[in-house]
Amino acid sequence: MAAAEMAAQQLDAKPPLEAEGLHFLQHTVGSVLSAYGWYILFGCVVLYLIFQKLSGSLRVMRQRYSDTTGAAIDPEVVVKRQEALAASRLRMQEELNAQAEKYREKQKQLEEAKRRQKIEIWESMQEGKSYKGNSRLRPKQETDPGPSTSSVIPKPKPARKPLRGGSYNPLSGEGGGTCSWRPGRRGPSSGG
Repeated sequence: MAAAEMAAQQLDAKPPLEAEGLHFLQHTVGSVLSAYGWYILFGCVVLYLIFQKLSGSLRVMRQRYSDTTGAAIDPEVVVKRQEALAASRLRMQEELNAQAEKYREKQKQLEEAKRRQKIEIWESMQEGKSYKGNSRLRPKQETDPGPSTSSVIPKPKPARKPLRGGSYNPLSGEGGGTCSWRPGRRGPSSGG
């Protein structure tokens, strides 16, 4: 029995180097966790969130890749997409052509109106009438002035009084008011 007890003691008792290494490891891990425990925890949470986000986007990319390779393999789907794209381009081109035609018609109408106005101006100049630039704003009036039916005589406007006397100069400090500006004195500052 003595041999069995001795063997049991040898198994329970660790060599001194192994016990020192274990004690050093416990001390080091404990001090690191006590000093940087919260940082390590937050870092692990951030890494977990990044991993979740990347795995989700990686899953989506795989799905897109499988969809595009599956669609590219089927020639009927490719042909249908190309036909639909060509039809939509054709519709857009027809709309653009219609808009361009409307614009051309509008420009022709504007040019025709300008031409008519120039002709009217030329005819009025030939007849000796004066041209007023705002003739297109007012409707055309007859050139023969008839007797005026208005009995209102316009009152003459009163002459404006000048706001200040003629000798007022705001930079000189003369001629009015309680406010006056004078330039500061020249020379070095009077600091100490």
